[in-house]
Amino acid sequence: MPDFSKNTSSSSDSKKLSFNQRYQFWLLFIFAIIVLQIPIISIPFKWLESYFHEISHGLTAVFTGGSIVRIQLFPNGAGLCTTRGGSSFLISLMGYGGAIIWGGLLFSLASVHRNIARVFSIVLLCLLTTSILLWVRDLLTLFIVLVLVLLVAAQLRFSSHKALQKLLQVTGLLVLINSLMSPLYLLDGQAKGDGAALANITLIPEIVWVTLWFVSALFMTYRLSKTKFAR
Repeated sequence: MPDFSKNTSSSSDSKKLSFNQRYQFWLLFIFAIIVLQIPIISIPFKWLESYFHEISHGLTAVFTGGSIVRIQLFPNGAGLCTTRGGSSFLISLMGYGGAIIWGGLLFSLASVHRNIARVFSIVLLCLLTTSILLWVRDLLTLFIVLVLVLLVAAQLRFSSHKALQKLLQVTGLLVLINSLMSPLYLLDGQAKGDGAALANITLIPEIVWVTLWFVSALFMTYRLSKTKFAR
């Protein structure tokens, strides 16, 4: 006689898994938005987005034949990467663009496997340490980058593999949400920043570049919402 209880149990597990797969991303996304509303706790994550923005400028300079002179980060989440040589167009484009990619990459790799989440954290620690050794020239930036080092190191040291995976997923979303909103601050009428630089280079209005970054961040969010989470 067929065992219908097993079939019923299997069907129930399938529905439960389907529910988790469908809503897990948006639950994490809402949690990330809530974290960003908490004044003190949100600060390091804003610094992290700023760091990814500036290091993207710098790495683009290096990849296009230039070099990084220095990286500066400020308490309000602003930053500055001074470069020499390279493609001015790509360097200006990849600040906000790079932050979007970093956020998406952080979330995606953390979602693939717990060990990959750990490896990526170690790579990020190495990048932050390299920045301190080669490109940080002032005490304020040194303090901010050290806070980021401690943030990543604490995640590695005090979290289980599963918890680390979730923390990195949320961190990736925090970076992505910040990169979604940051370009909008360029629309202040002052004609400063990456959008203005690209407008000067290409004669394409600043608002077009701001829209491009905003839509790119939205598209990245949509793509990540389709992620199949590792169990």
